[in-house]
Amino acid sequence: MNLSEIISGIEDVDKDFLDRARERTDQLVMPQRALGELHVIGEQLCGILRTLKPSVKKKAFLVMAGDHGIAASGVSAYPQVVTGEMVKTFLGGGAGINVLSRLEEAQVMVVDVGIIPDIPEQTGDGGRLLVRKIARGTQDFSQGPAMTRDQAESAILEGFRAAKALFHEGVEIIGTGDMGIGNTSASAAIGAVMTGTPVAGITGRGTGVDDEGFQRKCETIGLGIKRNAPDPKEPMDVLSKVGGFEIGAIAGIILAGAYFRKPVVIDGFISGAGALIAHGLCPATSDYVFAGHRSLEQGHGIILEYMGLRPILNLDMRLGEGTGAALAMHIIEAGACIIKEMLTFEEAGVSQA
Repeated sequence: MNLSEIISGIEDVDKDFLDRARERTDQLVMPQRALGELHVIGEQLCGILRTLKPSVKKKAFLVMAGDHGIAASGVSAYPQVVTGEMVKTFLGGGAGINVLSRLEEAQVMVVDVGIIPDIPEQTGDGGRLLVRKIARGTQDFSQGPAMTRDQAESAILEGFRAAKALFHEGVEIIGTGDMGIGNTSASAAIGAVMTGTPVAGITGRGTGVDDEGFQRKCETIGLGIKRNAPDPKEPMDVLSKVGGFEIGAIAGIILAGAYFRKPVVIDGFISGAGALIAHGLCPATSDYVFAGHRSLEQGHGIILEYMGLRPILNLDMRLGEGTGAALAMHIIEAGACIIKEMLTFEEAGVSQA
């Protein structure tokens, strides 16, 4: 299945089930819509899943990993070797996403779509690694395109295939995560181009660069955009010129959610950039997405607002890995349970007058 076939197979969420869900919410045994956003979440699940009894019990996280050539330009406070080392940490079960996924009893799958080191496919205490390496990192987009157009499409398709396999195994909801030193620079470039925001207004400090490092980061991103001149109306052009393999793969996960009519919970800034690519390819995908949280990275809120997504949590987090998505899944499941299990006034025999 190619990208155009995937996009053509995506339908809008079911408006009839949305309307029916809202009707039921209005009749639940409480003051009208007294649980606020939980109702919105539950209703959205009904529209996505085409049912008034939504279930999101079986959860999984896809952590997409890739290295970035832009890291050589000094845009990160951490060395590039950390990408591969963190992949090993995920497999060992000691990273933030491992801790939070255990609370959800959810599996973690890490997909190498372009890290520099070779780590063999394996299953560890913290999850499973799939190797789907497109290249050993992207090129430095401050000097030229990050990747070819074919590589960009391959990244999206690898994300789609990974999500497809999980959905076929019975997973009901997927959270997106990322790992890749330099990926906040790629995300800022994508966000700046596609939302029309100045680089300095959308770029954050990523791993924690100081003032001098932040200025260098903004200048490097701006140089890359100027040299590559990505077309904001062509998401594949943007991804190939200033993006990352894991960002493309996250876009593929979101396309899979929309194609298979399953909810996807995005994490922070990097997942937001992937969602932005998916939205550009097919705007309907955004209705299948829940924004787990709003990252401390300033560009994340800009991207979410551009797509019309409202973050569930705002905890000043900026770790990535899927951690914000993991925390939000508790609330998403609560929304499903409320609309599915709570009685209406009539069912409970409670008078409304």
